[in-house]
Amino acid sequence: MKRDPEFYDYWPYHDRPKIRWPNGKKMAFWVAPNIEFYELNPPNNPHRKSWPQPYPATQGYSIRDYGNRVGHIRQMELLEKYGIRGSISLSTALCDHHPEIIQMCKERNWEFFSHGIYNTRYTYGMSEQQERDMIKDSMETIFKHTGQMCAGYLAPALSHSERTLDLFAEIGTELFGKKGGIYTCDLFHDDQPTPIKLRSGKQFVSVPYSLEMNDTIAFVVNKMEPRRYGQILKDNFDRLYQEADESGTIMCIPTHNYQVSCPHRMKAYEEALAYITSHDDVWVTTGREIAEYYIEHYYDSTLADIQNKQAKWGGA
Repeated sequence: MKRDPEFYDYWPYHDRPKIRWPNGKKMAFWVAPNIEFYELNPPNNPHRKSWPQPYPATQGYSIRDYGNRVGHIRQMELLEKYGIRGSISLSTALCDHHPEIIQMCKERNWEFFSHGIYNTRYTYGMSEQQERDMIKDSMETIFKHTGQMCAGYLAPALSHSERTLDLFAEIGTELFGKKGGIYTCDLFHDDQPTPIKLRSGKQFVSVPYSLEMNDTIAFVVNKMEPRRYGQILKDNFDRLYQEADESGTIMCIPTHNYQVSCPHRMKAYEEALAYITSHDDVWVTTGREIAEYYIEHYYDSTLADIQNKQAKWGGA
């Protein structure tokens, strides 16, 4: 029985080597719009139901369709207003269902990373070959429709297996060399990037992607009012910004166009974005750029610091 996922070593937040982002910025900030496609009647998965109600799940489907019809435009214009390039957690079936959305994002130089093919088809129960085929399909689809070598992964509906990260990194290397498959958003254990252990030994990192700041968790799970969500975004930023004086931190806002882009929620969201981007020493960036910069400048020194501390603690 494993005592932990074994992807990373214990590495306490205190007394880490100092990180500084490009041009001396002390904090990195990125927004990850989940642009997803949900099937009205997906194949059955015995491990998880796609919809809480019997077929047809018209209500659940139609609000998500609202996100792609209306909400996407609304959030895209808002992010553009504040100079934020989205890092899209993409259900790659969207490339066929709504190519116009892909084109709008391409025109704004947004990043595309894989969120599987459909958000109603889960990793649970897949064989290794089935999961490999799904991940490869999603990465090839992103390249075909955008020309981007997919760097990041968030498992569809946060469903993943013990081999997901290994497969994503390996397929990324097969397709695109060292620039493909370099980071995950599926681990929620830190406020800084973390080197991840893979069977291939490839340089690979976890980039912080916060479930606590995720609009679906805020509105659906925690039942927050929009003004409260806007305030916790600011509070989260303030704390990370303060701690960034010692060593660079990262803040991510994961969003969904059928959640935060509803009309009554946009004002509070905009106020938070305006507040965060008003700070000149914050690097407003993408998930890929964070991962690439960290791997180039801090990956090796981080591993050395982890090893030194473990030796000091007697391998704890």
